[in-house]
Formats: sequence, C-alpha cells, structure tokens
Amino acid sequence: MTSRGRSSRTSRWAAVAATAALALVGSLLAQPTAGAEDRPTVDAPALSPALGAALTALDTGDNPLAGRRWGVYKGNGDQSWAPYVKASGTEKTLLGKIALRPKAKWFGGWIPHGEIAKKVDAYIANSTGGDPDVLVQMTVFRMKPWEHEACRRLPTAAEQASYKQWVDRFAAAVGDAHVALVLQPDGPFALCVPGRSLVPSRLIAYSAKKFSALPNTAVYIDGGASDWPEDDPSKAVDFLVPAGIAHTRGFALNSTHYTSVGSDIAYGAAMVRELTRRGIPGKHFVVDTAKNGKPFTWKQKRSSNFDNSPVCRSRTDTRCVTLGIPPTVDVTNTRWGLSATNRTHARNLVDGFLWFGRPWLYMQADPFVKSRALQIVRTSPWH
Repeated sequence: MTSRGRSSRTSRWAAVAATAALALVGSLLAQPTAGAEDRPTVDAPALSPALGAALTALDTGDNPLAGRRWGVYKGNGDQSWAPYVKASGTEKTLLGKIALRPKAKWFGGWIPHGEIAKKVDAYIANSTGGDPDVLVQMTVFRMKPWEHEACRRLPTAAEQASYKQWVDRFAAAVGDAHVALVLQPDGPFALCVPGRSLVPSRLIAYSAKKFSALPNTAVYIDGGASDWPEDDPSKAVDFLVPAGIAHTRGFALNSTHYTSVGSDIAYGAAMVRELTRRGIPGKHFVVDTAKNGKPFTWKQKRSSNFDNSPVCRSRTDTRCVTLGIPPTVDVTNTRWGLSATNRTHARNLVDGFLWFGRPWLYMQADPFVKSRALQIVRTSPWH
C-alpha cells in the first residue's frame, strides 16, 4: 500500500423505504446475471439456529441509508466530473457510468483547516441540490501518519491536536445533513504502529464519537477486507474496538482491495459475531463494490503494484479491476450471485453496497486516468 495522496446533512417507514429502494435499483434489474467468475470466492458456513436468531434480531428495519434518494455530486471536487462534461458520444456515456453514480468523496489533510468547513458545506449543497432529505456520502482520510508511515512513527502532539481541530470543523459543517461516512480507509494499518500504541486508534475513536453524535450521520469505520488483515476477522475487531466501533453504526469493507462481495459479506458477518462476543452487538456494515466486478485477493494479484492493479482486458478476463455492482441498498437481489447464506447475512447486516473505492484514479488516489476509467466500464459485468 502507498499513500492515497490528494482527492480532491431517521429512516423512513418500512413501506417508503421499500419503494425508494426499488426505484433506486430499477435500472439495474436488466443487468446480466453474475457469471461463475463473479460469484463469491469465500462463503460462510450454514447458519446455526442460534446465529440465525441473533442475526434476525439485528434486522430492525432501521437502515439509515434506505428510504431516501442518494445524492450525486456534480463538480470538480470529483476527478471524474470534468472529463465526463468534456466528453461526447460513446465516451460520454461510458464516463457517465462513473460520474453520475452516487459516490463517497474523500476528504483528508490535503484540505487545510481554514478550508475544510467551506469544502464540506459546498459538497453537501451540491450533492443534495438543497433537498435536506437527500443522503450524502463522504470518506474521511485525515490520519497522519497513516499507511506505511504509521508503521514507523506515531503522530506527534501537534499532529494529534491538528487532527482533532480539523475533525471538529468537518463535523460542524455536516450538522444535520443525512450522511453515510466511511472513516479512515486502510484501517488495518492500525495494527502495525510502533509498540502497538493505541494513539492512532484513539484519534479515530475521537472522530467516530464526534461524527456519530451528529443527528443524521451513519459512521462506518474501515475494517479492511476479507483478505486483510490476515484473513482473520478477529484481527480486524482488534483494531475496531479501540477505534470506537461501539459508538458507530458499524464498519466498512473493501475500500482499497478487490475482494468479492460474497467473501466480504461472509467476513463481515464473522466480524459482527466477534464484536457481539466481545460485548459490542448490533453492528452493521457496508461493502465497496466500485472495483470488484471480477474479484481477486491480495494473494491472487497479477501485479506488484497492488493499488494500481491491471484493469480487465475484456469481459471474459478474470482477477482484474473492473466496476462492480452499482451503489444500492438492494443487497439481496439474486442477480448479484450471492449464496442463500450470504443473502441472509446481507439482509440482516449489510446496509448497502457503496462506492467509496476509486479504481478510475491512478493508485486509487490521483490523477484521473481516462483510459483506465473507460476500460473498467467497458469490461464490467454490471454496466
């Protein structure tokens, strides 16, 4: 992994939620059924009666992502927007499959303290079009140091203070907007900090509490992916607990990896079970599907440059980067090719398939690569 670099406000009644969800995915139902290569590479064991009852108990119908329209940001804060606007013909249609989808913009330290509130306010206004019921999606990537640098040193006192000040201003700008917020992608790096210090995790916990205290913000802390850390859900829970998972809606999976939806659902269900065992029940999760149309694991990578893994060469290519399932709350649709067990897990635990990954960017960070973007649309089984 390498640095991501620069990137650029209550649930409805059940009937309303169902209507909105159907409207949201209506255009998706004509998409092809998943082929064998798109099906889960890892599945969960059959539900035991006890676990089935526990998961059913979590299905309270309170999904904060359902029952409202998902906003689409249309501006230069999204690196795919300007290329889409400038394009024409077939190229514009293809780029629209990225630019016109609801996505989570990344906000991080490249945005100064003095500008973050203004940036957040403008992003929310653009995404909602002034409609306070519209859901906005955002990703906070503010920790410094992070990723490999976090394995070498801890944040200084000044960096810790700066982090909290920035988060305070961000949260104040969000206010009462309806937001799905993914917190600190590449979460497993919390496991490699010097001396197993909890300083970075406690800073993430500061954010988790701050954002979760907002009236309409659902916070999902990044929990890695089904192949990271170490294919072991308990390892993910090890860093999610000190990172404040108890205060949030739950966790997010697959922000920067390419694992299958099925394997992430099975992995997430195991994480929920482990969190419950540790006294933190009732958590839900979201899965990124922006780049796993033809999923593969860390060990199956076809390039040493994992962050910028090769895009698919054709629709028949496998273990390559291409767009996955479009953003949706219709997580149990049989067209996604999930097993019956994973559909049950998804029904009870998964709030949505979101796009907070960014495979159309170089190194998933910057800049926008038009040739890469066009190819991941052309080769996607879902678009």
